[in-house]
Amino acid sequence: MQKKNFLIDIKLLDSFTTEFFSLIPKQRKIINNLMNEGLILSYSLAIDRSKLWIVMETENEQEVLDALSRFPLIKFMIPEITELAFHDSIHSGFPQLSLN
Repeated sequence: MQKKNFLIDIKLLDSFTTEFFSLIPKQRKIINNLMNEGLILSYSLAIDRSKLWIVMETENEQEVLDALSRFPLIKFMIPEITELAFHDSIHSGFPQLSLN
């Protein structure tokens, strides 16, 4: 099955509590793992920390939802998922380097 690209536009709720900040390292670890797996292509945060934008490459929207459910900060997020016709980036044409 051909993989599809999805843009996840996430509104962050105004609840920057101690709990929220304590979950950030776990969130970054999950994001880094998903990027290493090739599921997340890009991950961006607005300067005012009100929005996140993620581009994922999956077989279907359910895989996006499954990935989002792994986010420690998901209860502080309102995601909107849009399937993209394409996603180009400067890095899309370059192979991954292996340091082995």
